[in-house]
Amino acid sequence: MTQISTRPARRPRYMVLASLAGALMLTACTEPEVILPGQRENVRSVLQNPGEAIETTPKFTGNASRTLPLPAATSNASWSHTTGTPATRVSHPALRSNPQLVWSANIGAGDSRKQRITAIPVVADGRIFTLDAESRVTATSTTGATLWTADLRPARDQAGDASGGGIVVSGDSVYVSVGFGVLARLDAGNGAVRWTQQLNATGSGTPTVPGDLVYLTAGDDTGWAVRRADGRVEWQIGATTDTNNVLGAPAPVVSDDLVIFAFGSGEVQAVFRRGGLLRWDASVLGKRPGRALSNVSDVTSAPVISGQTVFVGNQSGRIVALALGSGQRLWTARDGAVGPVWPAGGSIFAVTDVNELVRLDAADGAKIWSVPLPNFVKQKPKKQSRIFAHYGPIIAGGRLILASNDGLLRSFDPTNGTLIGTSEIPGGATTAPVVAGGTLYVVSTNGQLHAFR
Repeated sequence: MTQISTRPARRPRYMVLASLAGALMLTACTEPEVILPGQRENVRSVLQNPGEAIETTPKFTGNASRTLPLPAATSNASWSHTTGTPATRVSHPALRSNPQLVWSANIGAGDSRKQRITAIPVVADGRIFTLDAESRVTATSTTGATLWTADLRPARDQAGDASGGGIVVSGDSVYVSVGFGVLARLDAGNGAVRWTQQLNATGSGTPTVPGDLVYLTAGDDTGWAVRRADGRVEWQIGATTDTNNVLGAPAPVVSDDLVIFAFGSGEVQAVFRRGGLLRWDASVLGKRPGRALSNVSDVTSAPVISGQTVFVGNQSGRIVALALGSGQRLWTARDGAVGPVWPAGGSIFAVTDVNELVRLDAADGAKIWSVPLPNFVKQKPKKQSRIFAHYGPIIAGGRLILASNDGLLRSFDPTNGTLIGTSEIPGGATTAPVVAGGTLYVVSTNGQLHAFR
């Protein structure tokens, strides 16, 4: 029987010596590892947050007081749109220093567990137009009397099936979008419906009507241009679909030749007003570490045009400044915004994603001052699930004004952020305030319109 040896074969000595010599030669050729100094960054961060590795704002070193050059206060008769478009924005409306509640009027259904009022009131020709949580439009006189109401809920739908929407007034018509997916034009005098357009998506955003077209974001991923005269679709644009969004799409804003849309995915698109041809495309990306809400990338600070700059932000930790003509990123502030910023005197003011009222330098995004606002409704750690909502800010009568659902209308000194006055809002606010005819109007959570004068 043949025996097989299990001992390993011996390697020739010259092979072992050759291997050792080769290893020594490779070791001699290897340069010592150089460890570079400096902070280590995630190599994927630039891909996740384009532009932010370079375009950051100066470090905040503490609150400062800085003068604010404001235009003279004007007694405006109307407040027809949201504040993003310069042509329809009132830069400094007149208002007495300590406005007090003069009347309240019912406008319909208020906030509930499933439904919310998202439409900021608008004012024109001695009438205040509002939209409640169940798609009911109401016109109220400047003395608090109800002039007319119109229900835009489709007959086949139940009252609780949808919520949200927006309202603007232009000329003799009121343009309303509702969560049921309808855009409508109403007669401002009597509420009669002139036309409706089906959006094939939720209509929770606010329209903008600068001329003969109505612009609207529907479903958080489609921009619409509809003819003002008959409601027919002129053109549409699309963005990346994102359903993890906040109720109420950002209102489009308009310059001389562009209309700018913001979408739930964080995309910002500027297109030519007449044909919808894309001019530039940008984005608001990035989030505040350690906050679950930062996973929602929706644009909650709708675009605001000031001069040749567009300011826009999200509720997860970013406000950006973009060049109006090209979309180039000018700076990025590491604070989010829960509503449109207010530009004034070379600064912008905002309520941040962590419930702070801030003033930023419009040129580079540097923080000038920051004031904490009431945050959690309950301070016990196990019950910190609901926070106070703050709406605004606006500047009126030389003051920076916020309306909050904790039941207070607050006034601040815009130069340094000092709280200088409060008034009670019955039921707490659910919309930003507007000012017309020396009167401040705000809608409360219980479905009432309040007038302060």
